[in-house]
Amino acid sequence: MNDRIEKFARACGAWNQVYGNRMFMIDEHFDIEKFAQLIVRECALIADTERSNSVGCGYITKTNGMRIKEHFGVET
Repeated sequence: MNDRIEKFARACGAWNQVYGNRMFMIDEHFDIEKFAQLIVRECALIADTERSNSVGCGYITKTNGMRIKEHFGVET
């Protein structure tokens, strides 16, 4: 599992349970909505970091990151 996803899972209430391989366990305290929002925000950040230099030619445009967050209903 990616270290970033592991960090997000822990921040949302998951904990490690090891049975040979590393796994995560969740219960009713796990905040699935927060987990999804953290992943969407990370994707939006990457999309905006990788955008071309032609965006923003003197007027407001939506970046790819803005579009991703809008699509999933995640506020800034």
